[in-house]
Amino acid sequence: MLSRDEKTAIAREHGRHETDTGSPEVQVAQLTERITRLTAHLREHKHDYATRRALLKLVGRRRRQLSYLNREDVGRYRALIAELGLRR
Repeated sequence: MLSRDEKTAIAREHGRHETDTGSPEVQVAQLTERITRLTAHLREHKHDYATRRALLKLVGRRRRQLSYLNREDVGRYRALIAELGLRR
């Protein structure tokens, strides 16, 4: 899980305005951070199947958010994947 301070820092960095916490950019950035942490955990604990399932659910949520953003505004989508270093 991300702490409140980490979520706030991600929201400030990726938000569209000062108080933005729910835009697709912020949500995808927060999901990406959680996915990165769970991936690191699973490298060490290969048989943690509950965490693996949670990771797959997070990846699906991020994929749906990215699909929405791609449908609504391709420019914002491309900027976000370049900024986060995603392979899409």
